[in-house]
Amino acid sequence: MKRRKFYVVWVGHNPGIYDNWPDAQEQVTNFPGAKYKAYDDIDEATAAYRGDPREQLGLMRALLQRKPDYDPKARQARDYSTLPGVRMDAIAVDGACAGNPGPMEYRAVRLADGAEIFRIGDKTPLTGTNNIAEYLAMIHLAALLAKAGDFSTPIYTDSRNTLAWLRRGRSKTSLAATPQTEKTLALLARADAWLAANGPIRNPIIKWPTESWGEIPADFGRK
Repeated sequence: MKRRKFYVVWVGHNPGIYDNWPDAQEQVTNFPGAKYKAYDDIDEATAAYRGDPREQLGLMRALLQRKPDYDPKARQARDYSTLPGVRMDAIAVDGACAGNPGPMEYRAVRLADGAEIFRIGDKTPLTGTNNIAEYLAMIHLAALLAKAGDFSTPIYTDSRNTLAWLRRGRSKTSLAATPQTEKTLALLARADAWLAANGPIRNPIIKWPTESWGEIPADFGRK
């Protein structure tokens, strides 16, 4: 009988402990600098995942500061420092969806240099809505910052819906459960669970004034 293994993902799309390789593989595929390992015992995996808190803090800080390889077209050429009152130490999040529902992705971009912190949905297809994509981007970034002990970096969003869901304390969507939306709804449930356990988000959340500043730096440019 084949022995069951547990997979620890320290650095990947969604760090955590997975009880099967396909799910763990999804978290590390196309993720520069991914860090993961297989264990034969859940207790051993749990202890390894927790590890030295100082080491884990360093890993997450390195993740937030990295400049990964990605499509150079995704970099933002604009100098946002000329905008009155802009926080150049901030990270912007946004989502995009072709249809409602349809193919969905989301990402986070640092204002200071246009570096993409993460981009989800471009390699592993997701089906959802624009509202869900923008909310997942917010929670994903907030979780990364919290893991790194960073509660001071501001987060920009242009989504009124995301702000409303944050005030509500959970998402609100009518997306139907289908084989195509299964992964998206699982991510949404995980995001809601994180917010319930860790919210409200402690980082400053700032509404990006699209009308006066133009598109948010994390925009996908598909309008």
